[in-house]
Amino acid sequence: MILDWNGKDLPSELHDLPAGRYLVEAVDDVSLTEDEDRGVEHALEQYRNGATVDAAQARQIFDSLLKR
Repeated sequence: MILDWNGKDLPSELHDLPAGRYLVEAVDDVSLTEDEDRGVEHALEQYRNGATVDAAQARQIFDSLLKR
């Protein structure tokens, strides 16, 4: 969720969230780099072509790329 905050009042977007802990991070620029944009386009094309994996397979791929 991206929201704008005036620095004083609680944003209305937060009223509907369930109770719990949340991490809030300031975002200066939400635009993607050219490489990120190409990566998203590539991923969407793969999805459209049915080249998907389940969550467990994705975790294995990420772990191997991160050398975990």
